[in-house]
Amino acid sequence: MNASFEALARPEIRSLTPYASARALADSAGILLNANENPFPSPGDPGLGLNRYPDPQPTALLDRLADLYRVARERLLVTRGSDEGIDLLVRTFCAPGEAVLTVPPCFGMYALSARVQGARVIEAPLVEHADRFEAPDDLVERARDCKLAFLCSPNNPTGNVLTEATVREVGRALDGRGLVVVDEAYVEFQHGDSFTTLLDELPNLVVLRTLSKAHALAGCRLGTVIADPAVIGLLKRIIAPYPLPTPTVEAALAALTPEALATQARRIAEIDQQKQRLVEALRSLDSIRAMWPGEANFVLVRVADAARLIDDAAAAGIRLRNQSAQPGLDHCVRITVGAPDENRALIAFLETWTP
Repeated sequence: MNASFEALARPEIRSLTPYASARALADSAGILLNANENPFPSPGDPGLGLNRYPDPQPTALLDRLADLYRVARERLLVTRGSDEGIDLLVRTFCAPGEAVLTVPPCFGMYALSARVQGARVIEAPLVEHADRFEAPDDLVERARDCKLAFLCSPNNPTGNVLTEATVREVGRALDGRGLVVVDEAYVEFQHGDSFTTLLDELPNLVVLRTLSKAHALAGCRLGTVIADPAVIGLLKRIIAPYPLPTPTVEAALAALTPEALATQARRIAEIDQQKQRLVEALRSLDSIRAMWPGEANFVLVRVADAARLIDDAAAAGIRLRNQSAQPGLDHCVRITVGAPDENRALIAFLETWTP
């Protein structure tokens, strides 16, 4: 194992003997009497063999994800959504009192996972501009003493994208001291490459990907940690024995065939077209005081009274997300791009809504 990553991990993790499940010790061939499973299928089983435990890290799924993300299979760990990947990273590398960087406003699970672990949260707030948010000038300085630096690109809920220069600077500042973690949950919607292209250049870079958003599998809860194999090995020491349910794996495999990926690409293009129409409509409304389109499948807007907009929209059968509790986002609302009829209903509602 890479000694530098071993040294970064918590002492308890370094000395831990991982639990070895029955499937980790032996495959599912032959007569299976090693896992205390029920030999008879459940009446509720649709033919997936759910009476048997699944492969902890399914080879066929890893192969398809490696092709999709253009990385070596040894760099991958599949998890129960990106939330589990975030939690594993914090539990592996952060002892109580050590620091984790977040760049708010951003996805709340970074700070929550850190605080549950007893880690300190250091914030480097984004800088607001009229049409975009940007990383602060002191981002690298604030990250310097952190074990983990969580960066989200495209960011949720502002939609801004980080530059390669920014990620390089943070990664180099933490070289030998910590990891820079880029959450790319929305990367398929942006106009640019994934930061996985920097993995060879920055050994301490970790990239999080998910099938929830662009691949429309939010209900399956399947995420991927992409990192140096030594980091993956450390995370495997504490991951649950069977993180992925069999139906999740089957749905993911079906979503990653060439035909399914072609359909997905067409739908992403359709979402992009719908977003442009939504943005144009929002720009014409007096009730929208500011808007940040960003590069994801949502738009962030500011109105005079966010709580009232949320309530009035709900009364009309439309659910929006109030972001006012986030730092710097007073009276801001996040609007997900929906299907054409859903977007038309939203626009019709907003055209008559007054704060």
